[in-house]
Amino acid sequence: MKILVPVKRVVDYNVKVRVKSDASGVDIANVKMSMNPFDEIAVEEAVRLKEKGAATEVVAVSCGVAQCQETLRTAMAIGADRAILVQSDAELQPLAVAKLLKALVDKEQPGLVILGKQAIDDDCNQTGQMLAALAELPQATFASKVEVAGDKVKVTREVDGGLETLELATPAVITTDLRLNEPRYVTLPNIMKAKKKPLETVKPEDLGVDVQSKLKTLKVSEPPKRSAGIKVPDVATLVAKLKNEAKVI
Repeated sequence: MKILVPVKRVVDYNVKVRVKSDASGVDIANVKMSMNPFDEIAVEEAVRLKEKGAATEVVAVSCGVAQCQETLRTAMAIGADRAILVQSDAELQPLAVAKLLKALVDKEQPGLVILGKQAIDDDCNQTGQMLAALAELPQATFASKVEVAGDKVKVTREVDGGLETLELATPAVITTDLRLNEPRYVTLPNIMKAKKKPLETVKPEDLGVDVQSKLKTLKVSEPPKRSAGIKVPDVATLVAKLKNEAKVI
């Protein structure tokens, strides 16, 4: 079974982002970029399934600018066998990415597509669901455990009331949650090996997909700064402040 793992290049989670002076977006100039953490979990899970013998090949995919090759090399250092970059300088929104992935699913015919439940930059949580709808594949989101048995896959997912277990027929789409696994540390020898693994580059037009944005960002602004907390001498003062200043009671 082949596993397709889409990965996204995002601002590193340790970086404090800044809004551009013209409020048109987030400033990413000279900012450290890395793989989306949820996608890193997806790559790790795919590699673990291969190590268990449940999969034969892991293919990493990224959609975006040329620098996404670095993200794909990281995926191959974790254990992916090869990579595909859909190179585009356009702003790719979830629907456009889902259409690109649908074209790659048609081409590669994977048994599973495993991707992060959301990206930490836009927090849309849409691409996996849109891909499943476009490709007419069964889906399991927010996976905290994945078990493959033959042509079936059991996915334990986190819901409000606890845990839910789904059984899907492959091919299927799975989106990963934080508790699915802990990605391995990428060693230097594996980084060197990743440089020799094949990386194919295609354009959206090669896949017959229009990636023109359907949404326009009007303004990006930072949230208002939180005011400092205060101490009150007694309950009566607390109630008075909640009633007269905060106006929550």
